[in-house]
Amino acid sequence: QVQLQESGPGLVKPSQTLSLTCTVSGGSITTNSYYWNWIRQPPGKGLEWMGAIGYSGRTYDSLFFKSRTSISRDTSKNQFTLQLSSVTPEDTAVYYCVRGYSNSWDYWGQGTQVTVSS
Repeated sequence: QVQLQESGPGLVKPSQTLSLTCTVSGGSITTNSYYWNWIRQPPGKGLEWMGAIGYSGRTYDSLFFKSRTSISRDTSKNQFTLQLSSVTPEDTAVYYCVRGYSNSWDYWGQGTQVTVSS
């Protein structure tokens, strides 16, 4: 059974960089055909796809975030990370790490609340 667990600060100040880590267990992030995504849901809004890193290490960015995102991985720890720069209160959301496979998102982390406030 694949499990994903987000970790990171719950509170970030405006203009800072948010950094979140997803730890994956029960499967390797380098396994062929899987993509590892970051998705968020601001309060009262729908899901927003932020980007992904594939099994080969190639990254995929969302133009919506205008180059504020950076996704990387540490294969020795079976983790992948999200950095979101220049945060504002509009970046307040629940952040999820999600496994993607064959045009679906099949395993989700429980989500972590991030609040941007001074």
